[in-house]
Amino acid sequence: MDRRTFLKYQAAGLLGLAGSASLLAPLRALADGRPDVAVVKGQPAAATRAAVELLGGMGRFVKAGQKVLIKPNMSFAKGLDSATTTHPEVVKALVIMCREAGAGRIRVLDHSLQDPEETLAASGILAACDGVEKGLCRHLMDDSFYLESDFPQGLEMRSNAIMREALEAEVIIAAPVAKSHGATGVSLSLKGQMGLIMDRRIMHSRYSLDQSIVDLNTRLKPHLAVIDATRVLTTNGPGGPGLVITPGEVIASADPVAADATAVAAYEWYGRKIEPRQVSHLVAAHERGLGRMDIGQLLTRRLEI
Repeated sequence: MDRRTFLKYQAAGLLGLAGSASLLAPLRALADGRPDVAVVKGQPAAATRAAVELLGGMGRFVKAGQKVLIKPNMSFAKGLDSATTTHPEVVKALVIMCREAGAGRIRVLDHSLQDPEETLAASGILAACDGVEKGLCRHLMDDSFYLESDFPQGLEMRSNAIMREALEAEVIIAAPVAKSHGATGVSLSLKGQMGLIMDRRIMHSRYSLDQSIVDLNTRLKPHLAVIDATRVLTTNGPGGPGLVITPGEVIASADPVAADATAVAAYEWYGRKIEPRQVSHLVAAHERGLGRMDIGQLLTRRLEI
């Protein structure tokens, strides 16, 4: 069967499935050459660049003069082997690509769970960013850096103090490390956005954590998700120590729900395989229209470099 015939039959089959427009996403992605999700195996910096290039390049997401916020995991004072923080070469590659795309301002920010100076040093992210331009990377810990804001689409958490830099950013790039989490199962792109608010404890104590993660992402949904799966903390996250595997991969998507769902399905968590539908905040995000977790219906491009 040649490609033209294959596409004709694929289109007919999809149209027969209740005529849902969302089911045509693989065909649209195939037509314009861009996958919904890119998974690249290789060295961290090269894999990051290749994954974003497969999606259409950083210029698809960042335009000249725009303010960009990159949100990695860098709030634990632990090194690479712990897999609790994003690989510094992944972050550095994103900074460089944003500069190449003409970003007017780039910030690499988080709200630390431990001593901010120790976490920046131990993670290696500060040094990596300083190697491109000093002053890009920091933790924002003081109340003055946050502004009380409403979440109009929130179902449980209707307000919180959001990082002013996040409110001003025209592009938000989520750059989490893939790791387990005792309360939510996994900590990936959606969960990682908790580092952009002042009071994350209230999400544990007053609200359903899974629903409030989705509430948060109705206001701060990433425009691009780049998941560092070069090392994956599969147990005892988010702080470890736990079982670390080394897939050596980077997962990228314009849809953070799809990126997270791909990571969930790709690796073993707590010694077993799980499915995206078993992660409550992914299900809620999918149901509330923030993205798609039906990764079998999406076009995923895999590359080893």
